[in-house]
Amino acid sequence: MPADSHPDRSPPDRPTAQLPLFPLHTVLLPGVHLPLHIFEPRYRQLVDDLVRGVVPDREFGVIAIRNALVSDVDRIGQLYPVGCTAQLREVSATSSGGFDIVTTGARRFLLHELTASDTPYLMGDVEWLPDEPTLDPDGTTARTLAEAARAAHARYCEAAWHDGDWSAPPTSAAVAELAYLLAADCLLPLAEQQALLRQTDPLHRLRLVTALLSREAGFVSALRAVPVSHDELADISGAAKMN
Repeated sequence: MPADSHPDRSPPDRPTAQLPLFPLHTVLLPGVHLPLHIFEPRYRQLVDDLVRGVVPDREFGVIAIRNALVSDVDRIGQLYPVGCTAQLREVSATSSGGFDIVTTGARRFLLHELTASDTPYLMGDVEWLPDEPTLDPDGTTARTLAEAARAAHARYCEAAWHDGDWSAPPTSAAVAELAYLLAADCLLPLAEQQALLRQTDPLHRLRLVTALLSREAGFVSALRAVPVSHDELADISGAAKMN
């Protein structure tokens, strides 16, 4: 597979790593579970490599496709630049030769380029994208922002879902993870999920998710309907596939 550099990006100064990539019409957020039905041969090979330890740490990169009408990625410009690794948790073989797997979002990464590889699945040269240090993650500002974000989440879920169809994240959830867990319950547009993923300041991320959920709660209450998810839109178009 030929190498492909991301446009408008110079070679990185920081250390990079090679990572298998799984482009999807969705955004995986850290700490959020993602079940997948694997049927395409290249991704069956990826799961096999993960299970056998050919790919270390049972970890691969999920990265969102920019256009719902694109199903087969061959250029880096078709992808958002920031993705999240998926940690393989459970694997079940299907009667058709595929797999049903459960993964959990782990580490964020910045994709620098698609790299040449003998594997049937995409490989990328990535740089890990940690959060910026927060001076007082348990201080008054963090607590106030967390309470506001939880209140916005409750308003959204009460408007969008039936009682019992949702629950608040545990009170033990870390400030750095809370925005992701709140967003996971809500049908935010893909680009806005991507904005949450690329935000490296945990407190700014809480402000952003509060604004997004408050806005969406207003839309849902006014329209009495939740938006169509990106995956459902792709299914309607008939052009995009899971893998």
